[in-house]
Amino acid sequence: MPYMYILQCRDHSFYTGSTIDLDRRFEQHQSGFGANYTKTRLPVSLVYWEEYDRVDDAFYREKQVQNWSQKKKKALIDGEFDQLPTLAKKTWKK
Repeated sequence: MPYMYILQCRDHSFYTGSTIDLDRRFEQHQSGFGANYTKTRLPVSLVYWEEYDRVDDAFYREKQVQNWSQKKKKALIDGEFDQLPTLAKKTWKK
């Protein structure tokens, strides 16, 4: 089953990834063999995931969420879906 997932690192930052084996991938991250970003921020916690039917859909969602702000990712994790459109809007200062 393909997944998009979010880990929270020791420094409270988020790491977003995708995989077909969530348990194995989480163990890789937790052991320091997952990604360069997470291995310097251990331990990590799995705080969110979504299941997909297709690997390319999970990968697309990973890339989408990776570009989100910390606040927007936190709203997704907390299930505050009504906040997502507001957090997606950029404010420009003149």
